[in-house]
Amino acid sequence: MADYTFFTNPMSRGQIARWALHEVGADYEQVIVDYGAPKPAALLAANGMGKLPTLVHHSADGDYPLAETSAICAYLAETEGGGALAPTAQERAAYYRWMFFAAGPMEQAITARSAGFEPNERQQVSFGFGSYDRMVETLAAHCRAHDFVCGSRFTMADVYVGSHVMWGTMFKTLPALPEFLAYGERLMARPAYSQAKAIDEALIAAMQEKQS
Repeated sequence: MADYTFFTNPMSRGQIARWALHEVGADYEQVIVDYGAPKPAALLAANGMGKLPTLVHHSADGDYPLAETSAICAYLAETEGGGALAPTAQERAAYYRWMFFAAGPMEQAITARSAGFEPNERQQVSFGFGSYDRMVETLAAHCRAHDFVCGSRFTMADVYVGSHVMWGTMFKTLPALPEFLAYGERLMARPAYSQAKAIDEALIAAMQEKQS
């Protein structure tokens, strides 16, 4: 049995988790879950919401199910690859700040705008993202000042934050600012990104061919 069972669909945030798995060289077996089909019992046992991706770590002392892509990334960074992509003591503050920024304010702001909701000035005090424009400028300022989330070194935070930036500029949920595009280019040059992306693109192509 592989060390990990990876429940995913190539047209989901599973792309982020797959990239993370490849960055740390994890041994995994994929289970492709088709949208519209009944969820596998093993997936529902690991994650009652049936969300993708879901990862199950088969360790010597038992199975550990993981959901939420940011948690999967952080767990793999600490557990695999000798912790090389986990933060150092000096990087920890930036690592966790921006990882949670992407999982919280960034995703909330993008989702709200996509749904046609723009909080007024009074509402911005209550919403964790403040406003879409404030979220974008906060992230852009960090990308202008640093090559990677934690400074000059790539860490697992870049897998998660960077995926949101690359998807955002691709699907136009983020503006194509030069600092966002340059950051994405640095990430796409990583071999693990190319390996993982090729797998998901091949799966998508096969699914589209099957549907045609």
